[in-house]
Amino acid sequence: MIRRLYRLWPEPRLLARLWLLTAAQAVLQGLLLGLLAPVLGALARPEPDIAAAAPWLAAGAAGAAAYAVLSIIAVPVGFKASGVLAAQLRRRLIRHASTLPLGWFTAERKARLSRGVTADAGDTARLAVTVAAPAITSTLLPMTVVAVVFAVDWRMALLLCAIGAAASWALRRAARISETAEIELERASAGVAGRAIELGQAQPVLRAAGLAGGTPRMHAALADHRETYREGMRRARRPFFAYTGVIAVGSAAVLALAAELALSGAVRPAEAIALLVLAARFLEPLGNLIDLIGAVRAMGNKIARIEELLAAPALPSPAEPVRGTGGAEVEFSEVGFTYPGGDAPALSGVSLRFRPGTTTALVGPSGSGKTTVTRLIARFFDADTGRVSIGGTDVRDIDPAALLDEVAIVFQDVYLFDDSIENNLRTARPEATRDELEEAARAARLDEVIGRLPDGWRTGVGEGGARLSGGERQRVAIARAVLKRARIVLVDEAASALDPENEAAVSAAIADLGADPGRTVIVIAHRPATLAAADLVVSLDGGRVAETGTPAELLRTGGAFARLNRRYERARQWRIAGT
Repeated sequence: MIRRLYRLWPEPRLLARLWLLTAAQAVLQGLLLGLLAPVLGALARPEPDIAAAAPWLAAGAAGAAAYAVLSIIAVPVGFKASGVLAAQLRRRLIRHASTLPLGWFTAERKARLSRGVTADAGDTARLAVTVAAPAITSTLLPMTVVAVVFAVDWRMALLLCAIGAAASWALRRAARISETAEIELERASAGVAGRAIELGQAQPVLRAAGLAGGTPRMHAALADHRETYREGMRRARRPFFAYTGVIAVGSAAVLALAAELALSGAVRPAEAIALLVLAARFLEPLGNLIDLIGAVRAMGNKIARIEELLAAPALPSPAEPVRGTGGAEVEFSEVGFTYPGGDAPALSGVSLRFRPGTTTALVGPSGSGKTTVTRLIARFFDADTGRVSIGGTDVRDIDPAALLDEVAIVFQDVYLFDDSIENNLRTARPEATRDELEEAARAARLDEVIGRLPDGWRTGVGEGGARLSGGERQRVAIARAVLKRARIVLVDEAASALDPENEAAVSAAIADLGADPGRTVIVIAHRPATLAAADLVVSLDGGRVAETGTPAELLRTGGAFARLNRRYERARQWRIAGT
């Protein structure tokens, strides 16, 4: 455990310093206790020998002073360590997360990363101070006492070794049960947390259904958590009582052996008293270990979760990465790709070319490979076969930071930071001037939105952009792409589920993006307004290119694109008729 903790931190010197101070205090405490035997032996004589006791008393005074100094040093180090170590570990996790492929960030993994950066990192740092240090003391102090007792009486030392071995066996058994119970309780707690989030997010639906007090799944999760906790406590009782029994029997054995040694004359009364004091200081920290074992195992499970995050493979980077793309042309050459854990390929033998100054629309049924094309361009994943290149350079040879500087992505579900509209735009380019901000807003038709908001640019968008409509969030996202000045813009169904006004504004903004001769725009779209602005349409089906051409050409051929367009028109007519 100590080694795992030490390897976890990028700068573990503070942790090592705290543990060394704790270890030094534990060993020094055991050695000071060992001075009882010669001191009592000299002073308990019929005529006390002050001269014989003086050197030991002087050594004890020096040791006590050293112990006081170590305590004074250790207290501020301990106070400082928890916060500093938590910050170090969080920075390490965040730095590692920034090297992971963007495709790694699924909903489940994002939740695990969030828990790792917040709860697990903080708890591990705190436990490394509040649990690891006492655990070191409770281990090293008994070991030091045994070494000292060997110098007084070997029989008592062997008895203490036997007690320590039995306690170690009982402690390991308790630790295994505690670890299993903690894992099961963590699972049950995660279930309650998930249902609690669901309860908060779905309040309107739940109240309409008369379930404001919680869904059956919520009550089931609470019952599971309660039963898991109860079962864990029940299973932990036996090893807890077994360990406590070992300490109690050991205490009785120590008393019996000390009495036997004193009555038989094997040791003097003063030595017997010293042995009893040393045995008590041996047993006391051992007894504390059972109280620490649950926290130690909880810390072990948290460490395991953090280690799992840190073990996630980073995005492969070449030894000598290319620092720029050299152009905005995007080309797929016989690209094949299957998602990790997937059975069927998402793309098979796809060859495409997207030229600067053009807007290409990707169309096709769900699961046809449209989103996969955009993800491979942004290098969320690497192609299994074939080659994806930008400006003639394989994306795997381009420095990841340089690649992301050249690519802007407008997602279907736009996420905005809980800040002002201006600061959300500045995430793309913090040093942008006011004129550049306003120019980007005009290009994205965001100026219309800002103009009708009471606080204008300073308007807060709320968590995730909740205070803006879907179309308004899309305009902010497009404005960020314009402000970033990226030469490749990927748009993921930006106009889906928008009202006519926002659809027209977003479609016009996308068309303006594609008008730049140095920019390549690739948009996943089905709406006629977006398709009409496209220079080229690529129809995908089953991970393969079904047809390619201008919108007019593909409508005339009567292929997959024409069929898709007719279905959309029929649906639109039905909506109109229904109103």
